[in-house]
Amino acid sequence: MAYEFEGVQYGKLRDMQEARRARYVQLLEEGLNFTQAAHAVGVSKRTGKVWRNGRTRSNGRNERPLVDWYGGRVKDSTTTVPSRYLSIDERIEIADLSRSGTSARGIARRLGRSASTVSRELRRNAHPADGGYRPHRADQLAASRRPRPKRRKIRPGTDLYAYVAAGLRRHWSPEQISNRLVREYPDNDHMRACHETIYQAVYVQPRGELRRQV
Repeated sequence: MAYEFEGVQYGKLRDMQEARRARYVQLLEEGLNFTQAAHAVGVSKRTGKVWRNGRTRSNGRNERPLVDWYGGRVKDSTTTVPSRYLSIDERIEIADLSRSGTSARGIARRLGRSASTVSRELRRNAHPADGGYRPHRADQLAASRRPRPKRRKIRPGTDLYAYVAAGLRRHWSPEQISNRLVREYPDNDHMRACHETIYQAVYVQPRGELRRQV
């Protein structure tokens, strides 16, 4: 009888674990990152990794991979998204209205967006398994596609910045500076800047730091 009782208890624990794993999968699909999903279901990040990858546990038992997770970058929650992009609140409203049967044009009118924006959102960020639209997952995917600003080439503290600043003080034109860089540093790709890049560093880059120096 005790053995039967222990078996029942073990079965319940196993069912609870399976439910937590299923919830973990659902949270990832909704857009939470790995840490957030693990904390939400009450497991460690290591356990979540085991569930994702099917790694062998320390007790020798193999765990099958459960999660078809996407490779997008996780969005930083502190990042301010420009207004031209859809916000997470707008995506939640898109999901709610879409599930209620509202057309893309109807959703667009509610949001004050173009119909093409809503149609593209529903098409590009649909879940590959069932075609459903999950707003948090869509927000993460959109963030992963969003172009990141490139690091400025002519920036303070670099040899290139010092060379360009010195050339401008000598009243060399950006074209002259660019040509001299090629002649004086023929094998150093880090000491390269076309005249358009130099013009941008002087007139376009924020705060005009190079222009103030010269």
